[in-house]
Amino acid sequence: MIQADFFKTGELLSGFSLSGHAGYDDYGHDIVCASVTSAVQMTANALTEVLKLKADVSVGENVIQVKLSKQDAQKGQSFLQALLLHLNILAEDYEGTIKVNLSEVYNNA
Repeated sequence: MIQADFFKTGELLSGFSLSGHAGYDDYGHDIVCASVTSAVQMTANALTEVLKLKADVSVGENVIQVKLSKQDAQKGQSFLQALLLHLNILAEDYEGTIKVNLSEVYNNA
């Protein structure tokens, strides 16, 4: 299962962390994993390359985390909200493949 954790500072989404595999199909044929990977890459690239925000991006084996400052979170809201919506829709359409959580973050500069 893909674990998608979104971080919220006040009313603003301020980042996300994703890990895991959907397990919908075999490696290389899993349309849920492909959909999530594409959406996450597009979001990270939009924040850093299109909007030129200074995101803290961390990529490891089977995990990606993106964090924004409160000021940059304001500028990146549309992309973060779109990713959250997209993952929630995928979680509904492909039950048991994605779990989406929303957590409050208090110390975000």
